[in-house]
Amino acid sequence: MAKMQALNCRECGKEYPTEALHVCELCFGPLEVKYNYTEIKQAISRASIEAGPRSLWRYSALLPIEGTPTVGIHAGFTPLVRANNLGAFLGLDELYIKNDCVNHPTLSFKDRVVAVALTRARELGYETAACASTGNLANSVAAHAAQAGMQCYVFIPGDLETAKVLGNLIYRPKVIEVEGTYDDVNRLCSEIAAERRWAFVNVNIRPYYAEGSKTLAFETVEQLGWQAPDHVVVPMASGSLLTKIWKGLNELHTVGLIGPVSTKVNGAQAEGCSPIATAFKQGRDFFKPVKPNTIAKSLAIGNPADGYYALKTAMESGGQMETVTDEEIVEGIKLLAQTEGIFTETAGGVTIGVLQKLVKQGIIKKEDVTVAYITGNGLKTQEAVVDSVGRPIRIPPSLVKFEQMFG
Repeated sequence: MAKMQALNCRECGKEYPTEALHVCELCFGPLEVKYNYTEIKQAISRASIEAGPRSLWRYSALLPIEGTPTVGIHAGFTPLVRANNLGAFLGLDELYIKNDCVNHPTLSFKDRVVAVALTRARELGYETAACASTGNLANSVAAHAAQAGMQCYVFIPGDLETAKVLGNLIYRPKVIEVEGTYDDVNRLCSEIAAERRWAFVNVNIRPYYAEGSKTLAFETVEQLGWQAPDHVVVPMASGSLLTKIWKGLNELHTVGLIGPVSTKVNGAQAEGCSPIATAFKQGRDFFKPVKPNTIAKSLAIGNPADGYYALKTAMESGGQMETVTDEEIVEGIKLLAQTEGIFTETAGGVTIGVLQKLVKQGIIKKEDVTVAYITGNGLKTQEAVVDSVGRPIRIPPSLVKFEQMFG
């Protein structure tokens, strides 16, 4: 029996074949991969995982592919950094940074989801890869499609950071810059996906693509010595990453690799685009779409596809949600850099800013094992901090002048 049993509607439960489908034809609910955990449990162990490749594919038994992975062979298995300096600053004894700033090949967590999505797309016979993106996903799709020998089209909003646009063009995909927000881009891609046989990783291939995010949870648990943390802090755009980290933790329990999960899953959003966190703080189980206005462009999704499920996850796990201003995002970026030597993009500034607020509110306590997810590299969003880090100290090539300046 195959480990993937079906695609299952998250609303009405109707099942579909494991093809390029993402929406239920009955209720229009999103589809998710349904696994045969009994079979997986017999095929997986801590030892088998530890003997696997030093990449996300060491968890292939829990990922939605049928054969050998062919795309993104080196993605994942990024460092879990014991953040002693930042922990001391915040008053936490057991703080860790899951550092996807150094993911392969494009320095963000999107390398995980794209590796899984395009491996599955090739299994389904697709030759062209595509996506709607706020930046990091487009970079990753372009890079992985180049490696896989696939044609590639990436669709982006017209206001992305320069480094992220360059991070697409270097791989020579067709880059389509759409006049409008990410939500406009996504609507256009949904229309195109209905007309062309392209593997849109976050449209028709989305049920498989989203599963790649679980590997952040898998790696965290393994790197903590096969224990789930007490708290995680996760940045939210569509909300999918937060839900999949929760799913991944519970899957490890389901297949017998860890005990019951009591992790509190906390969501972080920028104040200028916070439909999920705002709904949570107001006690609603639904969100109201917004027009993004934040420097955290990678999180700027005003109508998040998984917003409802992210709210449900936070409530189910006992977690919280918080927001930070653009100024607090910049301060979070600087704080992480100056304590742990990790330069994160704006999404990471959101994570660190919210982490700091949750500690101040007494939600995360001194002894809690806490993991903050840093999902992208700061070299991609330099515009956000260029005016807040000062300038070099300029001197002539003179020892006398140096001594005068620095004593």
